[in-house]
Amino acid sequence: MSSALRWFKSSYSNDSGGDCVEVAQDVDAIHIRDSKNPTGPTLTVSSGAWGAFLKGARTL
Repeated sequence: MSSALRWFKSSYSNDSGGDCVEVAQDVDAIHIRDSKNPTGPTLTVSSGAWGAFLKGARTL
């Protein structure tokens, strides 16, 4: 994983301590982390898996 990833916070996140998710994309994968713990663990998934997740989430 590149240390130069550009992280984007979810538009549903707020500064009131709510659930905060950030994502970053590189050539091969999507990286997901808790914005309240930026040095903590990340979840890395393929672009295809991320697309399938988003498609499923939009149908809810």
